[in-house]
Amino acid sequence: MYAVIKTGGKQYKVSEGQTLKVEKLNVEEGTSIDLNEVLMVADGDDVKVGAPFLDGGKVTATVASHGRAKKITIVKFRRRKHHRKQMGHRQSYTELKIEKITA
Repeated sequence: MYAVIKTGGKQYKVSEGQTLKVEKLNVEEGTSIDLNEVLMVADGDDVKVGAPFLDGGKVTATVASHGRAKKITIVKFRRRKHHRKQMGHRQSYTELKIEKITA
């Protein structure tokens, strides 16, 4: 059984027992949250698709940890112009453990 959920402006395919990193949520570690924006739930051949969200669809997850991803560097360079710009960025994330999927 798996579901497609929407959080942080992105869509994720999740199944029970899976851990995934999503955009940072303002929730304490160890608490349980309900993700109500469920787009699709599939259980074998039984597929339910929402328009855009499923009525009564819910994914329960536990916040495992918060963190920051590896640093990426951005370099803008123009040849022969004496122009070079360098920046770095670290994205914050929340790690969720999927507990239960209900449709």
